[in-house]
Amino acid sequence: MLNKVFAGLFTLTLATTLALAQDWPTRAVTMIVPYAPGGPADVVGRIVASGISDSLGQPVIVENVAGAGGVTGANRVARANPDGYQFLLGPGGVMAQSLGLYKQPPFDPTTDFAPIGLFATAPPILIVRKDFPANNLKDFIAYVKANESKLQFGSAGVGSGPYVTCVLLNATIGVSVVHVPYRSSSLAEQDMMAGRIDYYCDFISTALPQIEAANVKAIATLTKARSAMLPDLATADEQGLAGFDASGWYAIEAPKGTPASIVQRLNKAMSDALDNPSVRERLTKLGNTVVPPPQRSTEYFVPFLKAEVAKWTDAMKATGLTLD
Repeated sequence: MLNKVFAGLFTLTLATTLALAQDWPTRAVTMIVPYAPGGPADVVGRIVASGISDSLGQPVIVENVAGAGGVTGANRVARANPDGYQFLLGPGGVMAQSLGLYKQPPFDPTTDFAPIGLFATAPPILIVRKDFPANNLKDFIAYVKANESKLQFGSAGVGSGPYVTCVLLNATIGVSVVHVPYRSSSLAEQDMMAGRIDYYCDFISTALPQIEAANVKAIATLTKARSAMLPDLATADEQGLAGFDASGWYAIEAPKGTPASIVQRLNKAMSDALDNPSVRERLTKLGNTVVPPPQRSTEYFVPFLKAEVAKWTDAMKATGLTLD
């Protein structure tokens, strides 16, 4: 008798879930951005959210849930009701790059979420205060090595993309420099322009206006290839740090257990947004590269994410630093 009751309850639950998935969405959907307003992830998230909203036919509300280098916002989505009404803008800094700094990672991005898809890559760059006595990476390294006890680098919070990129850079060149965390990239830039910190590993989307205004100096692109937005800025590899690559990226993730039909619909809405010329143009003007359609699928993103987690876990453990 009990078996029949449990079987009936399971069937009812399954039928309810399927019905909800088929009707989804019937109201506004929330995108969690795990950083403060005004930073590169927030700007990118709002651009993509508008395109997803157009595809779904429902509002997509952007909610900033900052803290712990993006972990607070990511954890919120990981524990949310898997009904499709809340999903995460998942930057690589949160979903892969910083995890190797934890003895006990706060979550497993490969098992604690329902992966939706990758949508853009973002090149970080090294910028310094405008009066920093170096104009290229060779001179930067020499000066930092000679003055490391006097210098400070900033980030958008411990564990954020800018943080792990600068940590990797510092470890690669063999220096230990004081870290100053901020709630957002824009706040860190303001302090660097005021001369309170010396350098920052920023994304082009937030750094470019200050570079063009000569408020900061760009030293190197921290990816394998130069950016179309700053074609004259040589990469770290070209300037002597062989193989250095701290490429960033953006993806979308939902809570684990989100119905497959909703995952597919959200993936399609994301891809529809990227096919919108206005969305593509706005993302590209910020220095991002929109990934081609074959790389937007959930099937592509799953192994990509696993590879990124493995790569960055090894890189961060090699620094000897921990966040626990």
